[in-house]
Amino acid sequence: MILSLLMGYFLLTQPVTEVPDRLTITKDGHTVTTINRDDFTISQTGLPLLNSKKYYEFLDNLDKQFSIAPENAHLDQNGGIIPEKAGSQIHRQAFTEQFYAYIFSTGQTKVMELPFLTVYPKVDSELLSDIRSMRIGRYVTSFNPRNKKRSNNIELATKAINNQVVFPGETFSFNRVVGKRTAAKGYLRAKVIVRGEYSEDIGGGICQVSSTLYNAVDNAGIKIVERFSHSRKVPYIPPGRDATVSWYGPDFEFKNTYNQPVLIRARTLGHLLVITVYSSENINYIPKKVPTPPY
Repeated sequence: MILSLLMGYFLLTQPVTEVPDRLTITKDGHTVTTINRDDFTISQTGLPLLNSKKYYEFLDNLDKQFSIAPENAHLDQNGGIIPEKAGSQIHRQAFTEQFYAYIFSTGQTKVMELPFLTVYPKVDSELLSDIRSMRIGRYVTSFNPRNKKRSNNIELATKAINNQVVFPGETFSFNRVVGKRTAAKGYLRAKVIVRGEYSEDIGGGICQVSSTLYNAVDNAGIKIVERFSHSRKVPYIPPGRDATVSWYGPDFEFKNTYNQPVLIRARTLGHLLVITVYSSENINYIPKKVPTPPY
């Protein structure tokens, strides 16, 4: 009896350790992470104040980790339509409302399922079927397929611009679409022109792609926004018809001022680089004659 009283007294006199408030975030019922209220609040005057910077960094990281980008419909090598795929992203408003409810509640452990929004692609099968119907511009240049490094770079840049759709009022940037040319992406060192002299650099040869694209869209009468020529003549294009590009330098840009989207189709066939511009039969366009390439 005395021992029991002593044990009870001992327990009553010990400091109570509070269980920290926790929020378990799940996706499809599986735990993604568990966080503590103190991780996102600033204690001042006894009231919880949300650390907004830390919260939005946390939300951005969740978005990057779990959101799925939509995929546009596109054409395969034979011209068949590959259907689009919808994506998803975190419903930021719904997430924030639930997160605030947790921050300012007095309960203990809570569970919150990540809320998502469906994200639809810009180009679906119906649109693609319409804008692939009429050819409005085309240009073909030739290259030496035995030059493996240069051919590799041409192939990579060609794939990057293939199936690009430019909507009315949009501006196409070659550098933005192709991205930085790096070894990690498979680009190789090949001949380039730097201030009128030949040199070698990662991505050498892609200016043939930008130059061929320039002549194809110019043939379609599309407005050219930015174009620069090389500092010396290049053999694959008529004089003054080239479009040099560099990640830290010049870009090639054009703007679709037409009433319909335009579709870029680009591919290599043996020693030929073929770039074609398509659109809807409802397009009001004015084609332009361009000089034929040397062969």
